Amino acid sequence: MDLLQLRYFQAVARFEHISRAAEELRVAQPSLSRAIARLEADLGSPLFDRQGRRVRLNQYGAMFLRHVDRALSELDDGRRAVREARDTGLGRVSVASETLLTVIPLLGGFRAAYPRADVRLFQSTAEEMDRRLRAREVDFCVASQPLTGTPFESVELAREEVLLAVPHGHWLDGRESVTIPEIADEPFVTTRLGHWQRTLLDRLFAAEGLTPLLSCEGDEPGASQDMISAGLGIGLIPVVSRQVGTHVRVPVAWVRMGAPDCHRVLTLVWNRDSYLSEAALKFREFTTSRPFMTHRLPDPRREHSHDPS
Repeated sequence: MDLLQLRYFQAVARFEHISRAAEELRVAQPSLSRAIARLEADLGSPLFDRQGRRVRLNQYGAMFLRHVDRALSELDDGRRAVREARDTGLGRVSVASETLLTVIPLLGGFRAAYPRADVRLFQSTAEEMDRRLRAREVDFCVASQPLTGTPFESVELAREEVLLAVPHGHWLDGRESVTIPEIADEPFVTTRLGHWQRTLLDRLFAAEGLTPLLSCEGDEPGASQDMISAGLGIGLIPVVSRQVGTHVRVPVAWVRMGAPDCHRVLTLVWNRDSYLSEAALKFREFTTSRPFMTHRLPDPRREHSHDPS
C-alpha cells in the first residue's frame, strides 16, 4: 500500500466511475484499475461493487474511505505547515467574511502586530464559508450568521444593534423608532439570499406575517448605505458601518427598529480538525483577547449637521 494508491482510491470513490477518475488523475484507465486491484489485495477485501466501468463503494470501501480522507488530510496539512514555515516565517492565515468592511480594522491591527504573517482574505456568503471551512480552504470565518456543524468551534466576538437607514428628507427622518408594519410598503435596499442582512430582514418581516418589498438586491453589503443615501430605498445597517471607512459621512438618517432581536452577532468560527499555522494561532489569540469593536448609537444632531469634528 502506498500514497499513490490511496490518492487513486480517493478519486475513484469520489467519482464512482473508473473512466472519470482516470481522466481527473490524468492516468491511463488500465493503470488505475490495476492500482485499485492491488490495494484491495493488500486489504484482503473488495472496496467497490463493480458494474462495468461504473463502481459503487461497498461497506468496506466506505469504512476505509473515512480513514483515508483523514490520513491524506493530515499529510496535506503537514506539507502546508512546512511550506508556510519556510516561506513566511509565521505561516499563512486565511479568513473569510461576509463583508470586508467588518474585518478591515481587525486585519489591519493584526498585520501591524505580526508583519511576518501572510494574511489572505475571502469574501463569502454563509454557505460558502461553511464549505470553505469543511474543505480547509480557510482557517477562520468571521460570521454574521450561525455556522454549525460537528467539526466547528466558535467564539462570540461582538453583538451590535442593527438600525434602519433612510434618506434625508424621508418621512422617517427624525423618528426615534419604527415598527415592521409601519414600513411594510417601503422599498428596501438589501443583499441577495445568503447574506446576513437579507436573512435578518426576511426574519423580522416573517415574524409579522409579512414579506419585504425589495427595490435592490446586491452582493456588496457595503454599497447599501450609498444606495439608501441616493434615495433608492431604506435598509438595515449595522452600527459599525457608520464608523468605518468612507461610509462614516454618507448622508443618511438613522432610526431604531422596534422589533425584537434586531441585532447582529459576530462569531469567529474554525474547523477544530484543521491544522492551524503559527500565524493562524496568533490571529485567533489576537482576535479573541481584546474587544472586537465598540459602538455608540448615533447622535441625530451630528448626523444632520455633518459636523466633520
